Amino acid sequence: MVATFESILPIFLLIVAGNLLRRLPIVDDAAWPGLEKLGYWFLYPALLFITILNADFSGLSLDAMLAALILGILLMGAITLASWPLLRAAGWASAAEYSSIFQTSVRWNGFMALAVAERIFPAAGAAVVALVMAAIIVPVNVMSVAVVTRFADRNADWGHVAAAIARNPLILSALAALFVRALPWELYPPLNQTLNLVGRAALGMGLLTIGAGLRPADMLKARTAMWVPVFMKLAVFPVLLIGLGLACGVGGEELRYLALCAAVPTAMNGFLLARQLGGDAELYAAVTTLQTVVAFFSIPAVLAVTGYIMSG
Repeated sequence: MVATFESILPIFLLIVAGNLLRRLPIVDDAAWPGLEKLGYWFLYPALLFITILNADFSGLSLDAMLAALILGILLMGAITLASWPLLRAAGWASAAEYSSIFQTSVRWNGFMALAVAERIFPAAGAAVVALVMAAIIVPVNVMSVAVVTRFADRNADWGHVAAAIARNPLILSALAALFVRALPWELYPPLNQTLNLVGRAALGMGLLTIGAGLRPADMLKARTAMWVPVFMKLAVFPVLLIGLGLACGVGGEELRYLALCAAVPTAMNGFLLARQLGGDAELYAAVTTLQTVVAFFSIPAVLAVTGYIMSG
């Protein structure tokens, strides 16, 4: 567990550095949204594309892993939805707050998972994380839009939502990588090397922008609505996904890959969805900050427990 903790430490130090840089008069505040767009439209898609393209999936039970993952995402969404009557009856969350509780319980930070996988797993681990990202982008976003729209009492333009999902750069880059893999020739080597360089930049820049988007002061306002998604995302979901993985016959390193995907905190991109559709964006930002801090300790714990299960 100590070795895993030390492997993850540089990732969290970069996140802290991003938060400190946001506060210092070094980078103009107006630059950070531009960096986020650069990552979303170019750096992250290039990283996803080149990781899937160059991955060696031989010997991996991808069907079982993806089945466990999709089932886990759907079950997690159902469990979180089932919690709404209890939260409402106890007065722990309003409808707008619940929309952010749902999002932060089902979304996950795939780029943090990629960064961790690069540090502690062989190359196949990062490739599996990239493939997992491609597989769950659509169901997670569809569920999130539907729930936020319903609980924020807004009417969504479903045609616009479908179009936005269809042109999602991460989905497109993953599909492009699978298409190129199926071709009878390899990608032009200098282009492959170029995209590899872009991918290296993407991880570091992505962690800095994650840190820049966190709001530590919001943790001082801790209330039940903040702690529910922390428990759901960092405790319930890992147990659920690891259990489903074992039930589907996933074992060995593949189970650790699934455990990592389950253990990372939520993604910051749901903040924009909450703000656009009338959800509680401030709660979303606060939960993201709190989950990221807790994940610094919970990720090594989840991986250690998974290793114990594998050895037993």
